[in-house]
Amino acid sequence: MDPVADGHDAAFAPMRRTFDRMREAFHGEMIPTLAVRTDRLGRLGTMTKRHAQDIIEAISADFGSRSPHETLIADLLAVDEAIKHARRHLHHWMKPKEMPTGLKYRPGYNRLIPQPLGVVGVIAPWNYPYQLAILPAAVALAAGNRVMVKPSELTPRTAELMSRIVRESFGEDELAVFPGDASVARVFADLPFDHLFFTGSTAVGRLVAQTAAKNLTPVTLELGGKSPLIVDTSADFARIAPLIALGKLFNAGQTCIAPDYALVPRPRVDEFAAAFGRAVAKLYPTLAGNRDYTSIVDGKHYARLHGLLADAKAHGARVVEINPAAETLDPSARKIAPTLVLGAGDDAAIMREEIFGPLLPLVPYDHLDDAIRYVNGRDRPLALYWFGRNAAHRDRVLHRTLAGGVTVNGCLTHFAQEHQPFGGVGASGSGAYHGEYGFRTFSKEKPVYYQSRLGLLPLLLPPYGRRLDAVLSWFKRGGRR
Repeated sequence: MDPVADGHDAAFAPMRRTFDRMREAFHGEMIPTLAVRTDRLGRLGTMTKRHAQDIIEAISADFGSRSPHETLIADLLAVDEAIKHARRHLHHWMKPKEMPTGLKYRPGYNRLIPQPLGVVGVIAPWNYPYQLAILPAAVALAAGNRVMVKPSELTPRTAELMSRIVRESFGEDELAVFPGDASVARVFADLPFDHLFFTGSTAVGRLVAQTAAKNLTPVTLELGGKSPLIVDTSADFARIAPLIALGKLFNAGQTCIAPDYALVPRPRVDEFAAAFGRAVAKLYPTLAGNRDYTSIVDGKHYARLHGLLADAKAHGARVVEINPAAETLDPSARKIAPTLVLGAGDDAAIMREEIFGPLLPLVPYDHLDDAIRYVNGRDRPLALYWFGRNAAHRDRVLHRTLAGGVTVNGCLTHFAQEHQPFGGVGASGSGAYHGEYGFRTFSKEKPVYYQSRLGLLPLLLPPYGRRLDAVLSWFKRGGRR
């Protein structure tokens, strides 16, 4: 892409200027000290807490109605926990790691030295606009990098707020935010970053990877897809239904790791549907004026979800809307009632496309192996969920399926584990972050061998003769006398 030729020079110039300043600053401080990194993380944490209410209000305004508690949990507390975890463990992460050294090369020794990559780019989505911009930026800062962030154009108020509060807390050569539309994102991806981190759809992820490849920029892709939920025959529906409803309806289903469809034992599909309906009624007794129940982000996605329902009906599916107070939902508020879809075949769009909304198809299965085959017959998902009490069935699913991450007897919570990596596999993404795994993603682990004067190297210098023959003979014997 030629940004000037494409008419994007106005967007390109300030980004390129910031990029060049960051690259120059990095060359002047290639391995920031623990104190510098801790200070940057501290400022990021303070910024988040100081502007918490501003962030809540901006995100709610962007969505039309976004649950303040959902923003607090998923955007603010998630970022705060990641920052605290990084500050707590950063000293250990930064240490050179002692690596084994082959007997033939002793008394020399090996070390693995983590080193920042340079300037990292982060392209963030709209569904958790603060968390998915700032959390990867925090880990990249912990690794010692400079960071540029491109927020989503679908949450413009949040993007402008982030741009302003970051300027107040960071120098332009440390962390910078660039709001703008899709054309700005394309120019952003074209910069020769030392690493590019993207969260979003699989389709856009492919385009980002292609653009980055022109600069040989390594890319971490956090994508989505259709994450399955398997309800085992041993499951207690009354107990698990509220957990499944929460996982599906948090942020109105606009979550990349939300369960996209539920595989349910065929004889118990109606029983599960009834349990799910009771759980929804208890969690969300009203919908229209309920601040806990989030709106769909914009008119385009609202219409897309209604289109999925219409298409499912046209393909013979039974659609069950769960509207506990029987309210009339104003289309201008963009709230869609939780909806179960039963009997949708594979030809229905809702079974082929990522839903990203409060719609849950139920897929009946006869035997556990049928459920496993169903999952494995589709793209590898970002998340997989299993509910039940039969440990043998649980392990069978874990060992015979492949997914980015799994929560057993719960939804979404594997994402919150800072001691474990989070990332996709196949069409759901590549690479991982969170905690030390994110630190390693944004670092070059540089192998160093420290040669000793007493090693074998002096014996390998020419002119070759009996000394080398003796050494080679010793090598062939595996170093044994």
